[in-house]
Amino acid sequence: MAFHPSVLDAIGNTPLIRLKGASQATGCTILGKAEFLNPGQSVKDRAALFIIRDAEKKGLLRPGGVIVEGTAGNTGIGLTLVAKALGYRTVIVIPETQSQEKKDALRLLGAELVEVPAVPYKNPNNYVKLSGRLAAQLAKTEPNGAIWANQFDNTVNRDAHIATTAREIYKQTAGEVDGFICAVGSGGTLAGTGIGLRNLKPGVKIGIADPEGAALYEYYKNGELKSSGSSITEGIGQGRITANLEGFTPDFAYQIPDSEALDIVFDLVENEGLCLGGSSGINIAGAIRLARDLGPGHTIVTILCDYGNRYQSKLFNPDFLRSKNLPVPTWMEAATEYAVPFEPI
Repeated sequence: MAFHPSVLDAIGNTPLIRLKGASQATGCTILGKAEFLNPGQSVKDRAALFIIRDAEKKGLLRPGGVIVEGTAGNTGIGLTLVAKALGYRTVIVIPETQSQEKKDALRLLGAELVEVPAVPYKNPNNYVKLSGRLAAQLAKTEPNGAIWANQFDNTVNRDAHIATTAREIYKQTAGEVDGFICAVGSGGTLAGTGIGLRNLKPGVKIGIADPEGAALYEYYKNGELKSSGSSITEGIGQGRITANLEGFTPDFAYQIPDSEALDIVFDLVENEGLCLGGSSGINIAGAIRLARDLGPGHTIVTILCDYGNRYQSKLFNPDFLRSKNLPVPTWMEAATEYAVPFEPI
């Protein structure tokens, strides 16, 4: 019989999917790593597993212990999934602006959710800083220990992608990967996968796809942490150099507006059967730009972070899109009426 010993063994080893439209538009092979197929339905499962296992190795957690994290949602979902499988609890501090779907998923999995106002990182009551203080507070009272996952500055996050994501991509492409690109939230996926691929194939090109409102595009292009504009995407867009990004520099940097990313997201639904979140649209837009800079015939890999169902009330809501002056695809509001051929009974 073939089976996984637990749900944790189903994390990682996600397939690569050829993105037809992006590939045809560039003359390259653009591949998306289907991280939405992880048990927690996002790329963040990888970091969650590594962070908790690392805390166990260090003796910081015992059965019944508590894991605290500040997260826009997906890391909290991954941490809670792993925690429940291993006998721990999670306390998740989340900005109240995040999608209701992610909050519902956290509660469904059994996380203790603490919603806080969304304020900039420099504010002492930013959700990340609050989660760190809450973890320290609980560590004094929890008999089985309490840790702060600290995804942004815990480099075990980056290590997870060096050890798994990069190696999987290299193996799946038979070493023929020419470029890798994705957006940054904590920096673990980009830096870890980039470092891992460079170790395996010196000369591979690494890019960052930065949404408007984030500061890393300007930093890597001009050396200044400076942001402009805004984005409706969640879980990506960074205004500082996290510990996961320290010592890492991409070869290419692109700034992607929401309108460009959403066109891709909506086209994928209609023409490729993929319903993905906004960060995947940012990533694919970046992959298209990287492919055009490298030229036809190259193989580019990016991350398909999570499903679109986590953003149904925003990204796939015509009223919300209009309120942000963003495009609404015609299929989203198409209504077809059929004369249903009921049989008389």
